[in-house]
Amino acid sequence: MTEAVKISCHCGAVEMEAHLSGPLESAARCDCSFCRRRAAPTLSVPLDKLKVVKGAENLTVYSFGTHTAKHHFCKICGIYTHHQRRSDPNEYGVNMGARDGVNPSEFEPIPCHDGGNHPSDQLP
Repeated sequence: MTEAVKISCHCGAVEMEAHLSGPLESAARCDCSFCRRRAAPTLSVPLDKLKVVKGAENLTVYSFGTHTAKHHFCKICGIYTHHQRRSDPNEYGVNMGARDGVNPSEFEPIPCHDGGNHPSDQLP
């Protein structure tokens, strides 16, 4: 089992524990219309391996399009903490920069997934 890591928003109102699916070097970005504006690299976490330990009441959710992806933010400081993925609804993408002690710029270049051409966006 992987070690739990701490994830938090900027103001500290929201704290989570996550068991990452891979190393920090596995981080990636998405270029869908929402993620490219946010530009935060994410780390993968199975749904059952992320636990909000403080401030669940301070999280708010944004969803659009197919409403499969659910993006969670601290409603106090506005920091994106994690989202339930559209590409795999059994996983969360966790904001790499919200992991305590991690500076994403130290892991550049970070690959980008083609979320702008997701299969569920294609017309039949």
